[in-house]
Amino acid sequence: MKHFKHYINGKFDDGSQQFDTLNPANGKPWASFPAATEQDSNFAIESAHSALYDGPWSKLTPTQRGKLIHKLGDLIAKHASELGDLETQDSGKLAVETRAQSSYVADYYYYYAGLADKIQGEVLPIDKPDMQVFTTREPIGVVVAIVPWNAQLFLSATKIAPALAAGNTVVVKASEQAPAALFKFAELVDKSGFPPGVINVITGFPEPCGRVLTTHPKVARIAFTGGTEVARHIVRNSAENFAHVSLELGGKSPMIIFDDCNIEGAVNGIIAGNFGASGQSCVAGSRVFIHRSIHSKIIKLVTERAKKIIVGDPLDNNTQVGPLATEHQVERACKVVQNSIKQGAKLVFGGKIPSQHKEGWYFEPTLLDCSNQEFDCVKTELFAPVISVIAFDTEEEAVAMANDSDYGLGSGVFTENLARAHRVSSKIHSGIVWINTYRAISPISPFGGFKLSGGSREAGIDAMHEYTRTKTTWINTSSEPMSNPFIMR
Repeated sequence: MKHFKHYINGKFDDGSQQFDTLNPANGKPWASFPAATEQDSNFAIESAHSALYDGPWSKLTPTQRGKLIHKLGDLIAKHASELGDLETQDSGKLAVETRAQSSYVADYYYYYAGLADKIQGEVLPIDKPDMQVFTTREPIGVVVAIVPWNAQLFLSATKIAPALAAGNTVVVKASEQAPAALFKFAELVDKSGFPPGVINVITGFPEPCGRVLTTHPKVARIAFTGGTEVARHIVRNSAENFAHVSLELGGKSPMIIFDDCNIEGAVNGIIAGNFGASGQSCVAGSRVFIHRSIHSKIIKLVTERAKKIIVGDPLDNNTQVGPLATEHQVERACKVVQNSIKQGAKLVFGGKIPSQHKEGWYFEPTLLDCSNQEFDCVKTELFAPVISVIAFDTEEEAVAMANDSDYGLGSGVFTENLARAHRVSSKIHSGIVWINTYRAISPISPFGGFKLSGGSREAGIDAMHEYTRTKTTWINTSSEPMSNPFIMR
């Protein structure tokens, strides 16, 4: 069994407490990790704070910081296959996807490495004589990055890379559910030459680790990706330190399939948006609205494709749908699907644990045909390969149903009508709209949601500003002494 160590202040440590994680493909323990105690969590923050204000990191030029970030990107690219395989063993995601995603994660570090020395202030055209006034952008402080299990390398990169480029230091809390890839990432950090304390990687449970990281007075920013309920706890905790909080939360994303769409593209989009990553994606397009005239045709084609889907070992390159990450997810998917059928939803295919998999946490690709949005499967974020399909008659009806959700992260529109594409995308209440495609990402493109999906944005050039604070400097250029001290100038 593999054993991983915390990475704090440039050193690896076993910690005083350990726990095991289970391989979703067989349900058996495969690796052990240290569980951060209150002391460990405090030490990580103090190390990051010291590195920020007292260590060599604070003396590096932005260009020098960028070179270190770029070197880290090179190491990630070099070890992408290993990182991907570790993530697969720990989370159950397909190796073909985790390897490719790990390789692409390097681009996030390259992108922000290039931005490290592009952060600029301004000279203000101030409305007062004999005053030179300018702004500078400084690091916000110690950043705590809390990431979920389902895409740890990617979701941590959207936080770590801009934070480092802006000059901050970081404490990364890997999900206790599947932290292996981030602990391997810590080894790459160590090789890349960052000064001690600049990047710290730990894992642990909400108490005490999560509490300490979100309440510590030396934490300036908390960047969180995860569930809504945990987010509420983090926001409450941040009242203790007034840390700036950014939230990228869950979703129940709609896909609207119009009758003028490219049928093959729409079918591929539905499958990609729901069966890709075994449905374990915050942007899974699990509410599919199909124009009534092509409703039956689309369902038939998706069903035919689903019959050919290979469910199996996520390390096998031929596998298309792997296991779910936890047994709880399987149980939850079974319960929601059965409840929905009782409520009147029609089970088209799937809906159960595949009989050929005696070990592990597998769930069949599933499609439920629903008459409205009042079914459990339509309302509940499942993190499982479950599609809920609803027919619509008009564009207005489709948009109204798409927006009838507490979430607003991703969305998809399939149409060959350019005017409709623009019109509908502008009306959908979500942070991302994919038109005639789905699940596309880039370090250049902002990512985030509306409503309970969180209002923050990650990636893109504007994310740099999220990790800085503005300082205003006033200089009196007059040779005369200050005038009356009792009058505001």
